Amino acid sequence: MITRKSVLASLVAIAVAGYFGSGVMAAPDDPMDSILAETAGGYMSDTAITAKVKSALLADQSTSGLAIQVETNKGVVQLSGFVDSAAEKERAAEIASGVEGVKDVKNDIRVGRKETP
Repeated sequence: MITRKSVLASLVAIAVAGYFGSGVMAAPDDPMDSILAETAGGYMSDTAITAKVKSALLADQSTSGLAIQVETNKGVVQLSGFVDSAAEKERAAEIASGVEGVKDVKNDIRVGRKETP
């Protein structure tokens, strides 16, 4: 059975792998200085932002984290999927905008049930 904790742990692992695999490399003589400088300067890969937003949505009990899709392009987060209420849609956008590295949020979440063909 997939639980919120196992999904959350997987997303954190993806974020870490995405961040360190995104080309942020430290000089051989100071392995952490370069990484810390990039992070302190506000740089974060889109993969890491996506994972952090998704993790935050999963951790919040008032949102259907599994029903909301998250994509990030140059720091702009796009939310999509279906939720039960307008309040949940707004809460998801609020959570996403509070994540470090997010420049803007496009909230394309729909309220109501997914239509089946």
